[in-house]
Amino acid sequence: MSILKRVAEMMGMKQLPPLLPVGSQAPDFDVPDHLGRRVRLADLRGKRVVLWFYPKASTPG
Repeated sequence: MSILKRVAEMMGMKQLPPLLPVGSQAPDFDVPDHLGRRVRLADLRGKRVVLWFYPKASTPG
């Protein structure tokens, strides 16, 4: 499964949304943090946000 599909699945999406153009504003979403708490992008508006993925974290190799 591709990382994009996994992220979409974590966000409760049935299919992948279209990719955003570089420099555009991200749509609101919520995902679990490393402790399992839900984090909403809307709650972080006005702050710098880094969304970090580990593509190989759950793969063999």
